[in-house]
Amino acid sequence: MADAELINHTALTLHGLLEKGDVTPLDCLDALETRISLVDPHVNALPTLCFDRARDHARHIMSKPIAERGVLGGIPVVIKDLTNVAGVRSTQGSPIFANHIPDTSDLMVEHIEAEGGVIYAKSNTPEFGAGANTFNPVFGVTRNPYDTSLSAAGSSGGSAVALATGMAWLAQGSDLGGSLRNPASFNNI
Repeated sequence: MADAELINHTALTLHGLLEKGDVTPLDCLDALETRISLVDPHVNALPTLCFDRARDHARHIMSKPIAERGVLGGIPVVIKDLTNVAGVRSTQGSPIFANHIPDTSDLMVEHIEAEGGVIYAKSNTPEFGAGANTFNPVFGVTRNPYDTSLSAAGSSGGSAVALATGMAWLAQGSDLGGSLRNPASFNNI
């Protein structure tokens, strides 16, 4: 299946393809890597990529029978840069943590991976998630994909833009005061 065709599927359709063995988690990662290289330079939603780690995890998942691959079954997942992923740069959008690489993952990440989620990128966020626009001094501004002069909102703006542009089928975010809802509305997801 061609990368562009795969990118256009919903997460639910992709899950079905993975369950049938029509595509593999590695096929999904290849499609995403191509898509990100074309799109992300214009929107800056996924500043931290971890495809080597993702491919290792995908191979581990693929070593299991399809019925034992977990609820997510190998679907790639984006994690917001407020949430630690072991061995992956986790900045929280702050110069204080600009070079922080945690040894352990957040419990939520452990659960996602245990259920067959494949983490391949960290999404941009305002510094410490504080703010209604996604920009920070480490990675800069995440731009709205419909008009790059406009805001992607925040704080889960990077995740919303990744979904809106086909750079993700699933993306984690967090919300205390509109941090999921506003980016979802600003980015038409």
